[in-house]
Amino acid sequence: MKIAIAREAIEVGERRVALVPATIQRLVQPDWHFLVEAKAGEGSYINDQDYSDAGAAVVADRAELWGHADVILKVAPPSQAEIEQMCPGTALISFLNPLGDPELIEALAARQITAFSMELIPRTSRAQSMDALSSQAGIAGYKAVLLGAAALPKFFPMLTTAAGTIRPAKVFVMGAGVAGLQAIATARRLGAIVEAFDIRPAVKEEVQSLGAKFVDIDLGEDTVAEGGYAKEVSEAAQAKTQAVLSDRIAQADVVITTAQVPGKRAPILVTAAMVEGMQPGSVIVDLAANQGGNCEVTEPGKDINYHGITIIGPTNLPSSMPVHASQLYAKNVATLLEYLIKDNGLNLDFEDDIVDATCVTHGGEIRNPRVKAALNIEVQVS
Repeated sequence: MKIAIAREAIEVGERRVALVPATIQRLVQPDWHFLVEAKAGEGSYINDQDYSDAGAAVVADRAELWGHADVILKVAPPSQAEIEQMCPGTALISFLNPLGDPELIEALAARQITAFSMELIPRTSRAQSMDALSSQAGIAGYKAVLLGAAALPKFFPMLTTAAGTIRPAKVFVMGAGVAGLQAIATARRLGAIVEAFDIRPAVKEEVQSLGAKFVDIDLGEDTVAEGGYAKEVSEAAQAKTQAVLSDRIAQADVVITTAQVPGKRAPILVTAAMVEGMQPGSVIVDLAANQGGNCEVTEPGKDINYHGITIIGPTNLPSSMPVHASQLYAKNVATLLEYLIKDNGLNLDFEDDIVDATCVTHGGEIRNPRVKAALNIEVQVS
């Protein structure tokens, strides 16, 4: 079994790597041969010699690497040119954005690639150590607070000095998933007063356990989707949410938004009017920028000033912390690899919930019903 670690394309700005040397060293066994593309770990401050010392072979020729691999490991979704370099029958494990970019999944199926999407790992206790969305979201939540603190023209903690007392900053976190909870914990460590909101009432205790106040709004409808994710709510529920949260946003020094719906545009939680109602110098860090943003005036990938408010729209915060992001992602991928490979071959038991949920293409077909629906492919109901 030849397992290739691909170098991420420079133009996409991805600094993470799919496996780190320490993980390879743990995985190496007689029938598993690791091939690493030259300079694959450069963005994560890992050199080729580190991979060689861990037991991997460093390959300079990408065509040779991709052409001989049984399994290819990546972080960012492959480009069309990269897909064309893969041999039919190869397995791919990567983030694939299957609901946001179904055409990519169609291209993988046409190339006869057996593709596993890290976004589709089930959120179950059995698959927890494979859950890359959660491991990377935690990094994003942490870094979002640091960006907010750096951009805010105030202290975060309360300070008592000879010149007077400085009141602590107020941070409002919208969305209490993994990213939101990490943002809450980080803001509290920095000494801020933190409030948080989530449409899922079940997260209230988690928010309070971190020392934040939970803003409770009864939306009068089901707000939890399959797998525990937040569900897209009605326009009436969104309007009610915005009305209640306007005052909280106006009082906050830093607002961090994290609400996303897989495969759809992120819901607007902060309107332009709400931004205009904030105190000059306040900051919004929009973690949903890559899906259009939770803030109406967010510009993905840019920091802007709107009526005296700084709005930060990062699109790949985990990549800005590539050392630890790569270590955590490598653990997720390694656990999935060990689960999938049995007797020196892929275990494609589609009766298994993890295999069934994660494998989006196999044998030239798209397996995921939601991707099929996005491509207007007839979905067979068994």
